[in-house]
Amino acid sequence: MSSAESKMALAKTVLSTVGSVAATTMVVRTVANELLPQELYDYLFFGLKNLFSRFSNQLTMVIDEFDGLVNNEIYEAAEMYLGNKLSTNTRRVKISKPEKEKRFSITLEHDEEVTDVYSGQKFQWVWLSKKVESRDFYNPRSMNSTLRSEVRSFELTFHKKNKELVLNSYLPYIIGEAKLRELENRAIKIHTVDYQSIYNLHDIWEAINLDHPATFETLAMDSEVKDKIIKDLDRFVKRKDYYRKVGKAWKRGYLMYGPPGTGKSSLVAAMANYLNFDIYDLELTEVMRNSDLRRLLVATANKSILVVEDIDCTIDLQTNLANRTNDSPPDGSNQQETKVTLSGLLNFIDGLWSSCGDERIIIFTTNHIEKLDPALLRPGRMDMHIHLSYCTPSGFRLLAANYLETREHKLFKQIEELVETAMVTPAQVAEQLLKEDEVDVSLDGLISFLHVKIKEKEEAKSKKVEATELDTNEKKISDEKGIEENLEEKKITNEK
Repeated sequence: MSSAESKMALAKTVLSTVGSVAATTMVVRTVANELLPQELYDYLFFGLKNLFSRFSNQLTMVIDEFDGLVNNEIYEAAEMYLGNKLSTNTRRVKISKPEKEKRFSITLEHDEEVTDVYSGQKFQWVWLSKKVESRDFYNPRSMNSTLRSEVRSFELTFHKKNKELVLNSYLPYIIGEAKLRELENRAIKIHTVDYQSIYNLHDIWEAINLDHPATFETLAMDSEVKDKIIKDLDRFVKRKDYYRKVGKAWKRGYLMYGPPGTGKSSLVAAMANYLNFDIYDLELTEVMRNSDLRRLLVATANKSILVVEDIDCTIDLQTNLANRTNDSPPDGSNQQETKVTLSGLLNFIDGLWSSCGDERIIIFTTNHIEKLDPALLRPGRMDMHIHLSYCTPSGFRLLAANYLETREHKLFKQIEELVETAMVTPAQVAEQLLKEDEVDVSLDGLISFLHVKIKEKEEAKSKKVEATELDTNEKKISDEKGIEENLEEKKITNEK
């Protein structure tokens, strides 16, 4: 028999033996799984696996979905990261695309494996999911009955020599990549409070996609103010290390004030679109306790904008909220805990509870800044005050470019002069421009509208002057009448 034939026969024998051993192992495992109790089966095979692992140079890290009651950041990052790392050995994946999201979301199916290469080293990932039948088992996902008994995790296997590489470089790299992809892919959402679930941190905020088209390019506001806001936002998001160094919570407060219709809500949407931050819309009158206010803050995510609109109408810090629950609580508890107080709100803005999270923006809007308590306005609480005024000539030109696609017209000069006098809001001007598609007709209609507003303004001013003069005359007559009465009384007294 030749050397080649001998080697071929040996190879066949080895393959046959390996195949027999593998087949026998599968048969034994299947029979054991069917005949042995599950607890004994798990114990035996765990012991065998542990025995073989003693002679292996591989290390396996288990990454559970939850760390106690909170989400495991590494698990979430791995789930997103591995969706784009599928190998030729991967046979099953899950795919979805939430409404308004930019790309498909691809994740592994359970028991599927992925091999990743980082820094020249190979890393083996497998996604595991198992059922837990125990009634005493609590899963943080328990609000979803279909997932209540499902425990999910990743197993990451690599050579033992790469342990420090994994902990110090590979896992931080995965978390960073996942955050970037999440920002690129996700749709901005606006969250509102579900007051029926205020004691469940997982469900306290309800979210829907925010599809508001406002951008800084389309806002009809003073260009200098706009540039100032953009620079302030850019500076804020880049200063994480600086805020930590000086011992301040990484947050920024804005107060937007001005007449209704001047674009406060549109500016909030533009800021969210610019930063790719979610919005949390808080209706303060619905919050009954300082403790609930703190709970709401804790449940908001990082990279978010918390908005309290029309705070002058929402909350009277001195009287309304303090009197809203004057009656003693039926359980005899401290009345102070049954209302939102000024101190509770201030602690919410810049106290200890404001530091529960990073990269957050708090925005108050108001139509009447003079009604707000000075304690709310100082730097550190509301860092930047933004005055949104009536429509200006430059604001009109931007609206005309946006709505009519016109940057120059013979009527612009006349309209700009009227806008400076009429004191109309950008929303009112935009409404007029929307009424007609023809540029000349639309601008003529705006001119007529502005003339009407100027006339109304003059009439209102005239009525105010007349009312003032009437009050003055009535006061003068009243004073003269009082003087005459006094003289008459003195005359009667002297005669007596």
